[in-house]
Amino acid sequence: MSEHHHSHGHDHEHTNNNKKILLISFVIITAYMVIEAAGGFITNSLALLSDAGHMLSDSLALAIALLAFKFGEKAVSTGKTYGYRRFEILAATLNGLTLIGISLYIFYEAIERFANPPEVATVGMLIISTIGLLINILVAWIMMRGGDTEHNLNMRGAFLHVISDMLGSVGAIAAALVMMFFGWGWADPLASVIVAVLVLRSGYFVSKSSLHVLMEGTPRNMKVEDIAQAILKIEGVEGVHDLHIWSITSNMHALTAHIVVDGNKTVYETEALLHKVEHMLEHKDIRHVTLQVESEKHNHENNLLCSIKASPPDAHAHHNH
Repeated sequence: MSEHHHSHGHDHEHTNNNKKILLISFVIITAYMVIEAAGGFITNSLALLSDAGHMLSDSLALAIALLAFKFGEKAVSTGKTYGYRRFEILAATLNGLTLIGISLYIFYEAIERFANPPEVATVGMLIISTIGLLINILVAWIMMRGGDTEHNLNMRGAFLHVISDMLGSVGAIAAALVMMFFGWGWADPLASVIVAVLVLRSGYFVSKSSLHVLMEGTPRNMKVEDIAQAILKIEGVEGVHDLHIWSITSNMHALTAHIVVDGNKTVYETEALLHKVEHMLEHKDIRHVTLQVESEKHNHENNLLCSIKASPPDAHAHHNH
C-alpha cells in the first residue's frame, strides 16, 4: 500500500487548486452571461444571445466540474466501492448533450433570421461582445495558470468551453462591425451559426469521450497490446491473458489480468513478482491493479482477449475455467 500514498497528496493538492480555479471562473462567467443575455434581448442580436447561450454552457460546464470534484471526494462505502468518482463522467455526458441541444436551437433561430433580418442595435452589441471577449481571455488565463487543463477531463472540458466561447465573442464583434460599416443584416445570424457550430463540436467531443468511459473503454492513451508486452518483459512472467483496462474517472485507471508464473515459486517469490508488475504499471499511470496468478499448468486457454499470441478473442473461452 505504501506506494499508493505519495501520489495521493499530490492529487489532493491538484483537486483543491482545480476547485478554486473553477469557482472563480464560474462566478465571473455566470455574472457576465446574465449581462450578455440581457444585452442580446435589448439590442435584438442573435449573435449575442447565442454567445450568451455558449456562456451558459460554460457556466454549466464549470458548475458540473465543481460538483464532480465535490462528489468525487465523498467517502467510499460498501455500497459504492469506488465512491462517487463516476459522477464527473455522468456530469460531462449531460453537459455534452446540453451543448448539442443549445446549438440546434440556435440553428433553428438563425434560419428564421436569414429570411428576414431584424434591426440590431449594433453599437450596444459591439460594446457587450468586446467586454465578453475580455472576460473570456481573463478566465482562460486563470485556468491555464492554476488548473490542470492537460489531464483532468473535467477541467479540460471547462477550459475548451471557454476557448470556443472566445471565438464566439470574436464572431459577435465581427458581425457588429460588418453591420455598422456595410449594413448587412445577415451578419448577425451568420455569426450565431458559426458559434452554434463551435457549441455543437464541443458538445459532440465531450459526449463522446465521457460515453467512452461509461462504456468501460480502454483509456485513449493506452494500448492493451503495449501494456501486455510490458508485463511480459518482467522477469518471471511467462504469459498474460484476460487483460482488461478501463477508467473509473479521468486520471483513475484500473487493470485486471491473469499472469502465468512458474508453479515452483514460493508465495513470497510470487508476491515480489507481483510488486514488480504493480510498480511498473503505476509508472504507466495505472494505479488500481488486480492480478490473478496461475501456474504454467493452468487449464484454460491462453487466447482470451489480448493473449500475446493475438489469436482471435473467443468469447466462450471463459467457460473452460
